[in-house]
Amino acid sequence: MLLLAGCAAVGPNYDGAPGIAKDALAASRFARGDANDQSTAPVAAAWWRALNDPALDALVDQALRDSPTLQAAEARLRSARATLGTQEANRRPSGSASALGAGVWQGPGTDHESTLHLYSVGFDATWEVDLFGGPRRAVESATAQAQAVQADLADAQVSLTAEVAQTYVGLRAQQRRQALLRDTAAVEAQALALARQRLAQGVAPADDVEQRAQQAETTQAALTDVAAEIAASMDRLALLTGQAPGALDAQLASATPALPAAPREVAIGDPAGLLQRRPDIRAAERRLAGRTAQIGQEKAKYFPKLSLLGNIGVAATDPGKLLRADSLALAAVPYLSWNFLDFGRTAAAVRQAEAGRDEAVANYKAAVLGALQDANTSLSRFGQQRQALLHLRAQQASTARALDLAQQRRQAGTASQLDLLDAQRRDTDARLKALDGEAELLKDFVALQKSLGLGWEAA
Repeated sequence: MLLLAGCAAVGPNYDGAPGIAKDALAASRFARGDANDQSTAPVAAAWWRALNDPALDALVDQALRDSPTLQAAEARLRSARATLGTQEANRRPSGSASALGAGVWQGPGTDHESTLHLYSVGFDATWEVDLFGGPRRAVESATAQAQAVQADLADAQVSLTAEVAQTYVGLRAQQRRQALLRDTAAVEAQALALARQRLAQGVAPADDVEQRAQQAETTQAALTDVAAEIAASMDRLALLTGQAPGALDAQLASATPALPAAPREVAIGDPAGLLQRRPDIRAAERRLAGRTAQIGQEKAKYFPKLSLLGNIGVAATDPGKLLRADSLALAAVPYLSWNFLDFGRTAAAVRQAEAGRDEAVANYKAAVLGALQDANTSLSRFGQQRQALLHLRAQQASTARALDLAQQRRQAGTASQLDLLDAQRRDTDARLKALDGEAELLKDFVALQKSLGLGWEAA
């Protein structure tokens, strides 16, 4: 029986995850990648530092340290590791000690009035011999599950760093938009006042005044909306960093808000590196390994179980006699049990485990294909947004030149003050559009880093 314990465990051995999208993963570059924007440098886990924004760096560091989401994921990891420790302990002998001191008194009315004392000290041990690998498969499954939960923690870090960066970029864009809208509101207020003066003088139509009044009200409504968005973004960043709403208001308030600059080149690696780096793929692969081990764990129930039972004890009616040789009792016996008549319960459990394995295979395939789709889509959007931003900046340069010309005509007396104010408003509108383009490019950069599985550190 002891020799059987060294035999291979029942059930399928895990030989690794199935191959998915082999051609795409074997390629040297992503299908949607723009070679002009890609760098051959190694990818950086702390990708947000490439934006050179100390405020963002501080927020990400605090989030990784104090986020409730990460704290919950870390607790789940500790729980999974404790479960693994339990399964490993189940493969070892278990023992217990006992001590007894008792007295039995025969009172009046019996043939003999006396008191009988009994003292006993013992140690019991049991050990289930791993004949067919059930406990070994349980340890394999628990190990894989713990590794999957560790990958879940890494995935939570990836999502957290990306969300902090996305929210921060949105906040800085909103603050910059607020400043530009205030400039627009001031220009529109001047234009409206001039239009009303011209109407009073009879040199401007009433519909011109109404149109400018509508523009002014639209800008005021936009200012109200952006103020609410700024407050919501600050509160969101406070939550992500484990703080109460309002805790970051003073820290993030800025009279001259500026967006960080996206790097000119982005290191993205290759598809094979993506497979190894993305925590969600790693988690899916480890869960597949755990489900495979569970099949063997259930199949081991088809076979007998052998347990070794042992007991060492001493018993006497006098404490002074406990150490005498004739008070010693030893017992060591094997115990064989076999639940051969279970009416299909084990077979059903095996089928359930096999179905769980098949589900894990499908989940792994979905994770790989989803990661490839995510990375390629993010690369495409990042590249397209770069081109869109070039056009927006060209439009902004054109309106800036038009404003210069309007100022020159105003100084020469060939243009009215209203013409100049209209040129200023068009220039501000172009700057707002360019600002939106810059913010979208930064958000696409963040999404790209997330799709590459960056932003986590080993736990």
